[in-house]
Amino acid sequence: MFAIIGIVVVIGAILAGYLMEHGNLLVLMQPAELIIIAGAAAGTLLIGNPISTIKAMLKSIAKVFAANTYTSTFYLEHLRMLNALFQTARKEGLVKLESDVENPTQSAVFARFPMFLQNHHAVDFVCDTLRMAISGGVGHFELDQMMEQDMEVHHHQSEVPAAALNTVADALPGLGIVAAVLGVVITMGALGGPPEEIGKKVAAALVGTFLGILLCYGFVGPMAACIQKCNDAENQYYYFLRVAMITFIRLVSPITAVEFARRTIPGDVRPSFQEMEKACKQKLD
Repeated sequence: MFAIIGIVVVIGAILAGYLMEHGNLLVLMQPAELIIIAGAAAGTLLIGNPISTIKAMLKSIAKVFAANTYTSTFYLEHLRMLNALFQTARKEGLVKLESDVENPTQSAVFARFPMFLQNHHAVDFVCDTLRMAISGGVGHFELDQMMEQDMEVHHHQSEVPAAALNTVADALPGLGIVAAVLGVVITMGALGGPPEEIGKKVAAALVGTFLGILLCYGFVGPMAACIQKCNDAENQYYYFLRVAMITFIRLVSPITAVEFARRTIPGDVRPSFQEMEKACKQKLD
């Protein structure tokens, strides 16, 4: 939502200032310049990235315009889920969770938390870790290392689309210059003609530079930065799960393990201890 507002503000401020200087909006309508810049940018994207990265980038761009996933409500549900999971293991033994981790979609525990089940990587992250803990022979230090490696690989993979988009953003001003140079070439070929015609061609060439810089710093660059922030928030979520599981595996009580996890939640969305305690008790009743 804020991304859409930001785009409107950028476009509105530029057009308002341009019109205040009595600019002609029709001069900015240069589809040929836009085709050159956008087409060349798409080409550089295809040259430098496999199709999987391009698909991931498009999905990441969609997240820019979506609502924030990692809210206080989101974390409260996951605190309840972790508490319910740990309470089950505490009362009936860790082995009791074997059927849950082997088939989480059919689990009586996980079924109450659809928000968690929708994130397939998070489900695998939790279930694979618990599976290793149930199998025995793996200490909590080794399990913590496994989770850390999993997080590093996932975080690196999630950064690739943002890096690809940032590369395109860096290329846009140069591509705008390319479009401008082509416009100058056309202008030079029209020398000797009517001054009005030459003026139009020069204006069209300068619009190419304008569009390249605007797309870079006004749209594509901020989108890449927003995707990076989304990735950081996702990585924080996995760290939250990691702390909860490794703390409980160390034979700490469920509510203490959940409290350890709560302390890792960013302050702007962190539920209070009272909110967490109330939510966990309601779920266990």
